[in-house]
Amino acid sequence: MKACKLKIHTLKTKFHITFLLLCIGILTQAQDNILQKYQKEPKVGLVLSGGGAKGFAHIGVLKVIDSLNIKVDYIAGTSMGAIVGSLYASGYSGKQLDSIFRSLNFDDVISDNLPRSAKTFYERDNSEKYAVTLPFTNFKLKLPSALSRGQNIFNLLSKLTLHVTDITDFEKLPIPFFCVATDIETGKAIILNHGNLAQTVTASGAFPSLFQPVIINDQVLIDGGVINNYPIEELKAKGMDIIIGVDVQDGLASREDLISAPSILLQINNYRTISDMVEKAEKTDIYIKPDITDYTVVSFSEGKRIIENGVKAARLKVDDLKKLPKYKTSREVELDLISKDSITINQVKIHGNNRYTRAYILGKLKLLQDTKVSYSDFNEGVNNLVATNNFTTFYFEFQKTKTPNVFNLTATVEETNITNFLKFGVHYDDLYKSAVLLNITRKRALLDDDVVSLDLILGDQVRYNFEYYIDKGFYWSIGVRSRFNQFNRNVNAKLFLNDYEQSLVGLNKIDIELEDQTNQIYFQTLFRKDFALSLGGEHKRLKIKSETVVSNGQDKKKFFENTDYLSVFGTLRLDRYDNKYYPKNGVYFSGDFHLFLHASHFNADFNKFSMTKADIGYAFRITDKLSANIFTQGGFKIGDANTQSLDYALGGYGNNFINNFISFYGYDYVALTGDSFVKSTLSLDYEIFKKNHITLAANFANIGYGIFESGDWFNSPYSGYAIGYGLETFLGPIEAKYTYTPELGKSIWLFNLGFWF
Repeated sequence: MKACKLKIHTLKTKFHITFLLLCIGILTQAQDNILQKYQKEPKVGLVLSGGGAKGFAHIGVLKVIDSLNIKVDYIAGTSMGAIVGSLYASGYSGKQLDSIFRSLNFDDVISDNLPRSAKTFYERDNSEKYAVTLPFTNFKLKLPSALSRGQNIFNLLSKLTLHVTDITDFEKLPIPFFCVATDIETGKAIILNHGNLAQTVTASGAFPSLFQPVIINDQVLIDGGVINNYPIEELKAKGMDIIIGVDVQDGLASREDLISAPSILLQINNYRTISDMVEKAEKTDIYIKPDITDYTVVSFSEGKRIIENGVKAARLKVDDLKKLPKYKTSREVELDLISKDSITINQVKIHGNNRYTRAYILGKLKLLQDTKVSYSDFNEGVNNLVATNNFTTFYFEFQKTKTPNVFNLTATVEETNITNFLKFGVHYDDLYKSAVLLNITRKRALLDDDVVSLDLILGDQVRYNFEYYIDKGFYWSIGVRSRFNQFNRNVNAKLFLNDYEQSLVGLNKIDIELEDQTNQIYFQTLFRKDFALSLGGEHKRLKIKSETVVSNGQDKKKFFENTDYLSVFGTLRLDRYDNKYYPKNGVYFSGDFHLFLHASHFNADFNKFSMTKADIGYAFRITDKLSANIFTQGGFKIGDANTQSLDYALGGYGNNFINNFISFYGYDYVALTGDSFVKSTLSLDYEIFKKNHITLAANFANIGYGIFESGDWFNSPYSGYAIGYGLETFLGPIEAKYTYTPELGKSIWLFNLGFWF
């Protein structure tokens, strides 16, 4: 009986073992079938979320994906995920993206702060006078829709995607791609998979209030993260079997972090996206969540660390990633995908311009058809056009031609409807004392391409500047300018008295009241792209009087000048300084010639004469913080020796001096005079902190009467030295300088606050 039971038990055990082995075999066979299918047919999709600067982590993940030679079949992204994803889809490797993004200055990329060299002389002069500019329409202020137009981002993406500019169907990119934007009018998510790749990605990343909306197919689009920051369902619908997801979104903040209005608004927006991510994360086959808790959407300066965190997060999933399909050899990535240094533009088509002519736009772009241009110069021209503020948007794309590296350019502009501006500035210096600048500017006052501007300067010395300018781009532009200037100062008597008069009054210095009204009409054009050539006629009303001089034993005002002068003039100007007040790079040249043809009856002894002056400067970096500027000036007079009030006068410190007054450290204003001069200055600028400058300067000069004729101009009998501190602010530079001259053995303090005007 026991034997029978034992036998039955043994049979049951064998059955259980056999059944178990059979089940294992079936499961193993099923798994083998799945793996076999997985290796042959699975499609791998990559979804990259938005997150601003935290999206740098995507690059770290891509570097790991590349190191494993994983074959990605489709990419979807939102916002920063769209930017990184589009570049990867167009052929860049993770390593290349790392190199590109680390080389960028994102403060410049995300802002509308355009380089100084991108602006025309007229626009540059205006931008360096005013601290505040307020647009208005119908006497109501009209604030912009965002802090930045996003033009610099679009320019950058256009350059980086130049090699795929002919691909308008994103399915045909090296890796198929789409991104998500939000229709601001309907609140719906919009899938973007056709069109201009750079413009499309710019729309996906148009963060509300930071970047202005982008219009595509008559839809007003903003950041896709508002509605769908992780488009996994849409990616699965493309036939993807396996999804790699990289999530760089924030979690909900604690009460300790909710201390500002922006942080509260961001928290409110995150309610939905974080709630959605719970379900979306479960649908993600390989979910990668980099550690971005210590960073914000604007932590662009921490890009290196964020990328490394992306690498670390991807390595945690390396076992899963290794199981994915591979390229047969390796992903074919060109070594030089970044746009070529120069391109040839064959034809130019411009759409959307109604008021501004084609010549005006091409002139601002500094672009000629069928001409080779460096991409940096082209980008500068785009910035120059945008700097006019005449266009709310400027989008462009290149179409490849049959000739390698030759493109046709199609540009679309949207002209702004804002034409009126109020501008303000403040200033103090030792010559004009305190001043408040009020300006009103109107564009398209009489013509589509004109601008009229009036400065009213109130303070210790009331002044004004009026200008009407018709901008014709590469063609001759036309301008009318009127300026009134006045100041009181104790100056060198030799500028206004001859030797005999000076001996009679026995004075070396006299206190004068100077009034100068100058009216000009001129024509200006660009010459060889870099130079501005101006030719015109001028009327000058010059009045100079003093109470210091005694006439016939009575104290009364003596007029040294009460004359109207007529002249013709020509100027040639090149200004490539990167900063007007603290240049670190660039060259400068200004040449001015005036031929005085007529004077009114007050100057009875007038004879025709000419004044010629030239300034040459060269700034260069010595180290990252230390730069030098070598500046040389010279001038001479030919003709009438009786008219001395327009001679050269050195001394003091300032910009935008009238007539022939010239700065010179160590001496007071209008201390050194003559009909000819040479001057050289060496300045050293050390930027101890951002926008904080310590400056050292030494200047040397020779000035007198006929110094070039005597051959004595090589000598430098006058010298001066300065040490100062300067701070760049939105009002303009704030400066204090201590100056000293060994010839007189005395020092002078000079102060300046705000832009010069």
